[in-house]
Amino acid sequence: MVAEPGSTTAFPRSPATFVILSLAAVTSLILLFSTMDPWLVNGGIFNGGLDAHIYRDGASRILHGRPLYDEPTLRDLLYTYTPFSAIAFTPTNLFPWQALTSTWLVLNLLTLFGCIVTSWRMLGYRITPTLLGASAIMTFGCVFLEPVRTTLYYGQINLILMLVVLLDFARPASAKLRGVGVGIAGGIKLVPLFFIVEFAALRQWRAAVVASATFAGTVVGTALLLPVESREYWTSIFFQSGRIAPDDHPANQSLRGLIAHLGGGPAPLWLWALGVGVAVAVGLTVSVALHRTGERLLSITVAGLTACVVSPFSWGHHWVWFVPLLVYIVHRATQSARYWLVALGLSLAIAAWTYTYLPGWVSVGTFLLPPWWFGAPLMQNVYVALYVLVIAACARLVYTNRQGAQALPPSEVEVEIPTPLVAQR
Repeated sequence: MVAEPGSTTAFPRSPATFVILSLAAVTSLILLFSTMDPWLVNGGIFNGGLDAHIYRDGASRILHGRPLYDEPTLRDLLYTYTPFSAIAFTPTNLFPWQALTSTWLVLNLLTLFGCIVTSWRMLGYRITPTLLGASAIMTFGCVFLEPVRTTLYYGQINLILMLVVLLDFARPASAKLRGVGVGIAGGIKLVPLFFIVEFAALRQWRAAVVASATFAGTVVGTALLLPVESREYWTSIFFQSGRIAPDDHPANQSLRGLIAHLGGGPAPLWLWALGVGVAVAVGLTVSVALHRTGERLLSITVAGLTACVVSPFSWGHHWVWFVPLLVYIVHRATQSARYWLVALGLSLAIAAWTYTYLPGWVSVGTFLLPPWWFGAPLMQNVYVALYVLVIAACARLVYTNRQGAQALPPSEVEVEIPTPLVAQR
Protein backbone atom coordinates (compact mmCIF):
# COMPACT_ATOMS: atom_id res chain seq x y z
CA MET A 1 0.00 0.00 0.00
CA VAL A 2 1.21 3.52 -0.86
CA ALA A 3 0.49 6.31 1.59
CA GLU A 4 -1.79 8.97 0.18
CA PRO A 5 -0.28 12.44 -0.29
CA GLY A 6 -1.23 14.65 2.62
CA SER A 7 -1.78 11.67 4.91
CA THR A 8 -0.45 11.58 8.47
CA THR A 9 1.24 8.21 8.51
CA ALA A 10 3.63 7.90 11.43
CA PHE A 11 7.08 6.46 10.89
CA PRO A 12 7.18 3.03 12.55
CA ARG A 13 8.90 2.91 15.93
CA SER A 14 10.34 -0.50 15.22
CA PRO A 15 13.45 -1.31 17.29
CA ALA A 16 14.62 -3.65 14.54
CA THR A 17 14.46 -0.84 11.95
CA PHE A 18 16.53 1.52 14.09
CA VAL A 19 19.04 -1.19 14.94
CA ILE A 20 19.59 -2.00 11.26
CA LEU A 21 19.83 1.67 10.25
CA SER A 22 22.25 2.34 13.12
CA LEU A 23 24.46 -0.61 12.18
CA ALA A 24 24.49 0.63 8.60
CA ALA A 25 25.47 4.13 9.75
CA VAL A 26 28.28 2.88 11.98
CA THR A 27 29.59 0.60 9.24
CA SER A 28 29.42 3.43 6.72
CA LEU A 29 31.43 5.78 8.94
CA ILE A 30 34.03 3.09 9.71
CA LEU A 31 34.48 2.35 6.01
CA LEU A 32 34.62 6.06 5.14
CA PHE A 33 37.57 6.66 7.45
CA SER A 34 39.32 3.29 7.16
CA THR A 35 39.40 2.75 3.39
CA MET A 36 41.28 6.00 2.81
CA ASP A 37 43.22 8.42 4.97
CA PRO A 38 40.71 11.29 5.48
CA TRP A 39 43.56 13.80 5.01
CA LEU A 40 45.06 12.16 1.92
CA VAL A 41 45.86 14.63 -0.85
CA ASN A 42 43.63 14.04 -3.87
CA GLY A 43 41.11 11.81 -2.14
CA GLY A 44 40.80 12.30 1.60
CA ILE A 45 37.29 13.34 2.65
CA PHE A 46 38.67 16.25 4.73
CA ASN A 47 41.09 17.40 2.03
CA GLY A 48 38.74 18.10 -0.86
CA GLY A 49 36.45 20.94 -1.90
CA LEU A 50 37.91 21.39 -5.40
CA ASP A 51 34.57 21.93 -7.14
CA ALA A 52 33.32 24.26 -4.40
CA HIS A 53 36.40 26.41 -4.95
CA ILE A 54 35.84 26.32 -8.72
CA TYR A 55 32.32 27.64 -8.07
CA ARG A 56 33.83 30.37 -5.91
CA ASP A 57 36.42 31.18 -8.54
CA GLY A 58 33.78 31.43 -11.27
CA ALA A 59 31.70 33.78 -9.15
CA SER A 60 34.80 35.82 -8.29
CA ARG A 61 35.60 36.23 -11.98
CA ILE A 62 32.27 37.81 -12.86
CA LEU A 63 32.44 40.00 -9.75
CA HIS A 64 35.83 41.34 -10.84
CA GLY A 65 35.24 41.48 -14.60
CA ARG A 66 37.52 38.56 -15.53
CA PRO A 67 36.79 36.07 -18.36
CA LEU A 68 34.70 33.13 -17.18
CA TYR A 69 35.42 30.59 -19.91
CA ASP A 70 38.66 31.65 -21.63
CA GLU A 71 41.03 30.89 -18.75
CA PRO A 72 41.43 27.69 -16.71
CA THR A 73 40.34 27.75 -13.09
CA LEU A 74 41.97 25.66 -10.35
CA ARG A 75 44.27 22.81 -11.43
CA ASP A 76 43.87 23.95 -15.05
CA LEU A 77 40.22 22.84 -15.10
CA LEU A 78 37.80 24.77 -17.30
CA TYR A 79 34.58 26.27 -16.03
CA THR A 80 31.77 24.22 -17.64
CA TYR A 81 28.60 25.54 -16.02
CA THR A 82 26.17 28.15 -17.31
CA PRO A 83 26.89 31.85 -16.75
CA PHE A 84 23.81 31.96 -14.49
CA SER A 85 25.52 29.45 -12.21
CA ALA A 86 28.34 31.93 -11.61
CA ILE A 87 25.75 34.43 -10.40
CA ALA A 88 24.13 31.78 -8.21
CA PHE A 89 27.52 30.95 -6.68
CA THR A 90 28.36 34.54 -5.68
CA PRO A 91 27.45 33.89 -2.00
CA THR A 92 30.45 31.53 -1.80
CA ASN A 93 32.66 34.62 -1.90
CA LEU A 94 31.30 35.60 1.51
CA PHE A 95 33.31 32.76 3.05
CA PRO A 96 37.09 32.87 3.48
CA TRP A 97 38.94 30.64 1.05
CA GLN A 98 40.19 28.37 3.85
CA ALA A 99 36.70 27.92 5.35
CA LEU A 100 34.83 27.08 2.14
CA THR A 101 35.68 23.36 2.06
CA SER A 102 34.42 22.61 5.57
CA THR A 103 31.43 24.94 5.17
CA TRP A 104 30.35 23.26 1.93
CA LEU A 105 30.85 19.82 3.49
CA VAL A 106 28.50 20.66 6.36
CA LEU A 107 26.02 22.25 3.93
CA ASN A 108 25.98 19.09 1.82
CA LEU A 109 25.41 16.89 4.89
CA LEU A 110 22.47 19.06 5.92
CA THR A 111 21.16 18.94 2.36
CA LEU A 112 21.45 15.14 2.33
CA PHE A 113 19.40 15.08 5.52
CA GLY A 114 16.84 17.35 3.83
CA CYS A 115 16.65 15.05 0.80
CA ILE A 116 15.94 12.06 3.02
CA VAL A 117 13.27 13.88 5.05
CA THR A 118 11.61 15.15 1.86
CA SER A 119 11.64 11.62 0.45
CA TRP A 120 9.82 10.34 3.54
CA ARG A 121 7.29 13.15 3.16
CA MET A 122 6.64 12.14 -0.45
CA LEU A 123 5.93 8.66 0.85
CA GLY A 124 3.21 10.12 3.05
CA TYR A 125 4.95 10.15 6.43
CA ARG A 126 4.48 13.11 8.74
CA ILE A 127 7.49 14.79 10.27
CA THR A 128 7.98 13.52 13.82
CA PRO A 129 11.00 13.18 16.11
CA THR A 130 11.08 9.49 15.20
CA LEU A 131 11.23 10.25 11.48
CA LEU A 132 13.86 12.95 11.96
CA GLY A 133 15.95 10.56 14.04
CA ALA A 134 15.71 7.85 11.39
CA SER A 135 16.63 10.40 8.71
CA ALA A 136 19.68 11.58 10.67
CA ILE A 137 20.86 7.99 11.05
CA MET A 138 20.29 7.35 7.33
CA THR A 139 22.28 10.49 6.50
CA PHE A 140 25.38 8.97 8.08
CA GLY A 141 24.48 5.61 6.57
CA CYS A 142 24.73 7.17 3.09
CA VAL A 143 28.15 8.83 3.41
CA PHE A 144 29.98 5.76 2.06
CA LEU A 145 27.82 5.57 -1.05
CA GLU A 146 30.07 6.68 -3.91
CA PRO A 147 27.74 9.37 -5.34
CA VAL A 148 27.38 10.89 -1.87
CA ARG A 149 31.00 10.42 -0.79
CA THR A 150 32.30 11.97 -4.02
CA THR A 151 29.84 14.86 -3.76
CA LEU A 152 31.02 15.52 -0.21
CA TYR A 153 34.68 15.27 -1.19
CA TYR A 154 34.57 17.55 -4.22
CA GLY A 155 32.04 19.95 -2.73
CA GLN A 156 29.67 19.30 -5.62
CA ILE A 157 26.20 20.81 -5.96
CA ASN A 158 24.26 17.68 -6.98
CA LEU A 159 22.63 17.10 -3.58
CA ILE A 160 21.46 20.71 -3.45
CA LEU A 161 19.94 20.49 -6.93
CA MET A 162 18.26 17.19 -6.06
CA LEU A 163 16.69 18.72 -2.95
CA VAL A 164 15.38 21.65 -5.01
CA VAL A 165 13.80 19.24 -7.49
CA LEU A 166 12.35 16.98 -4.78
CA LEU A 167 10.77 19.97 -3.03
CA ASP A 168 9.29 21.07 -6.36
CA PHE A 169 7.69 17.68 -6.97
CA ALA A 170 6.58 17.44 -3.33
CA ARG A 171 4.34 20.46 -3.88
CA PRO A 172 0.65 19.78 -4.65
CA ALA A 173 0.00 19.43 -8.37
CA SER A 174 -2.12 22.57 -8.22
CA ALA A 175 0.57 24.72 -6.55
CA LYS A 176 1.27 27.88 -8.56
CA LEU A 177 5.01 27.78 -7.83
CA ARG A 178 5.42 24.13 -8.83
CA GLY A 179 8.15 24.16 -11.48
CA VAL A 180 10.13 27.16 -10.24
CA GLY A 181 12.70 24.94 -8.52
CA VAL A 182 13.22 22.82 -11.63
CA GLY A 183 13.72 25.95 -13.74
CA ILE A 184 16.31 27.38 -11.36
CA ALA A 185 18.12 24.04 -11.03
CA GLY A 186 18.22 23.76 -14.83
CA GLY A 187 19.60 27.27 -15.05
CA ILE A 188 22.53 26.25 -12.86
CA LYS A 189 23.17 22.82 -14.32
CA LEU A 190 21.38 21.74 -17.50
CA VAL A 191 20.64 18.12 -16.55
CA PRO A 192 17.64 19.05 -14.32
CA LEU A 193 15.89 20.38 -17.44
CA PHE A 194 14.89 16.76 -18.00
CA PHE A 195 12.29 17.25 -15.28
CA ILE A 196 10.43 19.69 -17.54
CA VAL A 197 9.93 16.71 -19.85
CA GLU A 198 8.79 14.76 -16.78
CA PHE A 199 6.17 17.43 -15.99
CA ALA A 200 4.93 17.23 -19.57
CA ALA A 201 4.81 13.43 -19.49
CA LEU A 202 2.70 13.66 -16.33
CA ARG A 203 0.46 16.19 -18.15
CA GLN A 204 1.19 18.77 -15.51
CA TRP A 205 1.25 21.51 -18.11
CA ARG A 206 1.27 24.51 -15.79
CA ALA A 207 4.29 23.18 -13.92
CA ALA A 208 6.05 22.50 -17.23
CA VAL A 209 5.33 26.05 -18.41
CA VAL A 210 6.43 27.57 -15.08
CA ALA A 211 9.67 25.57 -15.13
CA SER A 212 10.35 26.55 -18.76
CA ALA A 213 9.60 30.21 -18.10
CA THR A 214 11.82 30.20 -15.00
CA PHE A 215 14.70 28.66 -16.92
CA ALA A 216 14.21 31.14 -19.76
CA GLY A 217 14.27 33.90 -17.16
CA THR A 218 17.68 32.73 -15.92
CA VAL A 219 19.00 32.80 -19.48
CA VAL A 220 17.57 36.20 -20.41
CA GLY A 221 18.37 37.81 -17.06
CA THR A 222 21.97 36.57 -17.20
CA ALA A 223 22.31 37.75 -20.80
CA LEU A 224 21.46 41.26 -19.64
CA LEU A 225 24.00 41.13 -16.81
CA LEU A 226 26.72 39.09 -18.53
CA PRO A 227 26.21 39.50 -22.30
CA VAL A 228 29.72 38.41 -23.34
CA GLU A 229 29.75 35.25 -21.19
CA SER A 230 26.19 34.37 -22.21
CA ARG A 231 26.93 34.69 -25.92
CA GLU A 232 30.10 32.64 -25.56
CA TYR A 233 28.39 29.89 -23.58
CA TRP A 234 25.26 29.41 -25.70
CA THR A 235 27.01 29.73 -29.05
CA SER A 236 30.18 27.80 -28.29
CA ILE A 237 30.83 26.31 -24.84
CA PHE A 238 27.45 24.57 -24.75
CA PHE A 239 28.44 22.39 -27.71
CA GLN A 240 31.93 21.49 -26.41
CA SER A 241 31.30 18.28 -24.45
CA GLY A 242 35.03 17.59 -24.59
CA ARG A 243 35.58 20.35 -22.02
CA ILE A 244 34.37 17.83 -19.43
CA ALA A 245 36.23 14.61 -20.34
CA PRO A 246 36.41 12.04 -23.17
CA ASP A 247 33.39 9.76 -23.69
CA ASP A 248 35.33 6.66 -22.68
CA HIS A 249 36.56 8.06 -19.38
CA PRO A 250 35.94 5.21 -16.88
CA ALA A 251 34.02 7.58 -14.60
CA ASN A 252 31.46 8.35 -17.32
CA GLN A 253 28.44 6.48 -15.94
CA SER A 254 26.01 7.28 -18.73
CA LEU A 255 24.66 5.49 -21.78
CA ARG A 256 27.20 7.33 -23.91
CA GLY A 257 29.92 6.18 -21.54
CA LEU A 258 28.69 2.59 -21.76
CA ILE A 259 28.87 2.66 -25.56
CA ALA A 260 32.35 4.22 -25.44
CA HIS A 261 33.60 1.74 -22.82
CA LEU A 262 32.42 -1.28 -24.79
CA GLY A 263 33.54 0.16 -28.13
CA GLY A 264 36.93 1.33 -26.91
CA GLY A 265 36.55 4.85 -28.25
CA PRO A 266 34.17 7.79 -28.72
CA ALA A 267 30.51 6.77 -28.89
CA PRO A 268 29.01 7.05 -32.41
CA LEU A 269 26.52 9.91 -32.31
CA TRP A 270 23.78 7.99 -34.13
CA LEU A 271 24.02 5.02 -31.77
CA TRP A 272 23.99 7.22 -28.69
CA ALA A 273 21.01 9.22 -30.00
CA LEU A 274 19.12 5.99 -30.70
CA GLY A 275 19.86 4.70 -27.22
CA VAL A 276 18.81 8.00 -25.64
CA GLY A 277 15.50 7.86 -27.50
CA VAL A 278 14.80 4.38 -26.17
CA ALA A 279 15.91 5.23 -22.62
CA VAL A 280 13.78 8.39 -22.50
CA ALA A 281 10.71 6.58 -23.85
CA VAL A 282 11.03 3.65 -21.46
CA GLY A 283 12.06 5.75 -18.47
CA LEU A 284 9.20 8.23 -18.85
CA THR A 285 6.69 5.45 -19.47
CA VAL A 286 7.67 3.69 -16.26
CA SER A 287 7.85 6.97 -14.31
CA VAL A 288 4.35 8.02 -15.40
CA ALA A 289 2.95 4.57 -14.67
CA LEU A 290 4.45 4.67 -11.19
CA HIS A 291 2.93 8.10 -10.56
CA ARG A 292 -0.50 6.89 -11.66
CA THR A 293 -0.34 3.98 -9.22
CA GLY A 294 0.52 6.30 -6.34
CA GLU A 295 4.32 5.79 -6.24
CA ARG A 296 5.24 9.49 -6.28
CA LEU A 297 8.74 9.18 -4.82
CA LEU A 298 9.70 6.24 -6.98
CA SER A 299 8.33 8.05 -10.03
CA ILE A 300 10.55 11.12 -9.61
CA THR A 301 13.49 8.89 -8.66
CA VAL A 302 13.20 6.99 -11.94
CA ALA A 303 13.10 10.32 -13.77
CA GLY A 304 16.25 11.45 -11.96
CA LEU A 305 18.07 8.23 -12.78
CA THR A 306 16.95 8.47 -16.41
CA ALA A 307 18.37 11.99 -16.61
CA CYS A 308 21.73 10.58 -15.51
CA VAL A 309 21.60 7.81 -18.09
CA VAL A 310 20.82 10.04 -21.07
CA SER A 311 23.21 12.86 -20.13
CA PRO A 312 26.25 12.92 -22.46
CA PHE A 313 28.56 12.65 -19.46
CA SER A 314 27.54 11.58 -15.96
CA TRP A 315 30.14 11.48 -13.24
CA GLY A 316 29.48 9.09 -10.38
CA HIS A 317 28.43 11.98 -8.15
CA HIS A 318 25.57 12.80 -10.53
CA TRP A 319 23.86 9.60 -9.39
CA VAL A 320 22.78 10.96 -6.00
CA TRP A 321 19.28 9.87 -7.08
CA PHE A 322 20.18 6.50 -5.61
CA VAL A 323 19.52 8.14 -2.20
CA PRO A 324 15.73 8.53 -2.57
CA LEU A 325 15.71 5.06 -4.11
CA LEU A 326 17.35 3.74 -0.95
CA VAL A 327 14.78 5.60 1.18
CA TYR A 328 12.01 3.92 -0.80
CA ILE A 329 13.60 0.49 -0.31
CA VAL A 330 13.89 1.10 3.45
CA HIS A 331 10.22 2.14 3.41
CA ARG A 332 9.36 -1.21 1.88
CA ALA A 333 11.70 -2.99 4.30
CA THR A 334 9.65 -1.70 7.24
CA GLN A 335 6.79 -3.71 5.76
CA SER A 336 8.68 -6.72 4.42
CA ALA A 337 12.07 -7.74 5.85
CA ARG A 338 13.34 -9.14 2.54
CA TYR A 339 13.80 -5.60 1.26
CA TRP A 340 16.69 -5.14 3.68
CA LEU A 341 18.61 -7.50 1.39
CA VAL A 342 17.74 -5.28 -1.57
CA ALA A 343 19.03 -2.25 0.34
CA LEU A 344 22.21 -4.15 1.19
CA GLY A 345 22.75 -5.21 -2.41
CA LEU A 346 22.29 -1.67 -3.74
CA SER A 347 24.59 -0.23 -1.08
CA LEU A 348 27.34 -2.73 -1.86
CA ALA A 349 27.10 -2.04 -5.60
CA ILE A 350 27.37 1.75 -5.28
CA ALA A 351 29.69 1.91 -2.27
CA ALA A 352 32.84 4.04 -2.35
CA TRP A 353 35.20 1.09 -2.65
CA THR A 354 38.80 2.18 -2.99
CA TYR A 355 41.83 0.76 -4.77
CA THR A 356 45.41 1.97 -4.38
CA TYR A 357 47.07 2.00 -7.80
CA LEU A 358 50.10 3.94 -6.57
CA PRO A 359 50.98 5.61 -3.27
CA GLY A 360 48.87 8.75 -3.24
CA TRP A 361 46.71 7.59 -6.16
CA VAL A 362 43.61 5.91 -4.78
CA SER A 363 40.46 5.41 -6.85
CA VAL A 364 36.94 5.61 -5.41
CA GLY A 365 33.96 3.70 -6.75
CA THR A 366 33.14 0.29 -8.21
CA PHE A 367 33.56 1.60 -11.75
CA LEU A 368 37.19 2.58 -11.05
CA LEU A 369 38.28 -0.79 -9.69
CA PRO A 370 41.08 -2.49 -11.70
CA PRO A 371 40.06 -3.17 -15.32
CA TRP A 372 41.87 -6.51 -15.19
CA TRP A 373 39.58 -7.88 -12.49
CA PHE A 374 36.95 -10.47 -13.33
CA GLY A 375 33.69 -8.79 -14.31
CA ALA A 376 35.41 -5.50 -15.13
CA PRO A 377 33.02 -4.57 -18.03
CA LEU A 378 30.07 -4.86 -15.65
CA MET A 379 31.82 -2.96 -12.86
CA GLN A 380 32.90 -0.20 -15.23
CA ASN A 381 29.26 0.36 -16.23
CA VAL A 382 27.67 -0.55 -12.91
CA TYR A 383 25.33 2.45 -12.63
CA VAL A 384 23.82 1.93 -16.07
CA ALA A 385 23.40 -1.76 -15.26
CA LEU A 386 21.66 -0.88 -11.99
CA TYR A 387 19.41 1.52 -13.89
CA VAL A 388 18.24 -1.33 -16.13
CA LEU A 389 17.50 -3.45 -13.05
CA VAL A 390 15.59 -0.57 -11.43
CA ILE A 391 13.48 -0.05 -14.56
CA ALA A 392 12.68 -3.77 -14.72
CA ALA A 393 11.78 -3.90 -11.02
CA CYS A 394 9.59 -0.79 -11.29
CA ALA A 395 7.78 -2.16 -14.34
CA ARG A 396 7.02 -5.29 -12.35
CA LEU A 397 5.83 -3.16 -9.42
CA VAL A 398 3.47 -1.23 -11.69
CA TYR A 399 2.02 -4.49 -12.97
CA THR A 400 1.60 -5.81 -9.42
CA ASN A 401 -0.04 -2.59 -8.22
CA ARG A 402 -2.47 -2.62 -11.11
CA GLN A 403 -3.34 -6.26 -10.55
CA GLY A 404 -3.91 -5.54 -6.86
CA ALA A 405 -6.12 -2.54 -7.66
CA GLN A 406 -8.26 -4.62 -10.02
CA ALA A 407 -8.77 -7.21 -7.29
CA LEU A 408 -10.10 -4.63 -4.78
CA PRO A 409 -13.72 -3.43 -4.53
CA PRO A 410 -14.21 -0.03 -6.25
CA SER A 411 -14.51 1.82 -2.93
CA GLU A 412 -11.13 0.52 -1.77
CA VAL A 413 -9.47 1.28 -5.11
CA GLU A 414 -10.39 4.94 -4.73
CA VAL A 415 -8.60 5.08 -1.38
CA GLU A 416 -5.40 3.88 -3.00
CA ILE A 417 -5.38 6.51 -5.73
CA PRO A 418 -3.69 9.82 -4.83
CA THR A 419 -6.15 12.73 -4.64
CA PRO A 420 -4.44 14.81 -7.37
CA LEU A 421 -4.87 11.95 -9.85
CA VAL A 422 -8.54 11.50 -9.00
CA ALA A 423 -9.05 15.18 -9.74
CA GLN A 424 -7.51 14.76 -13.20
CA ARG A 425 -10.08 12.20 -14.32
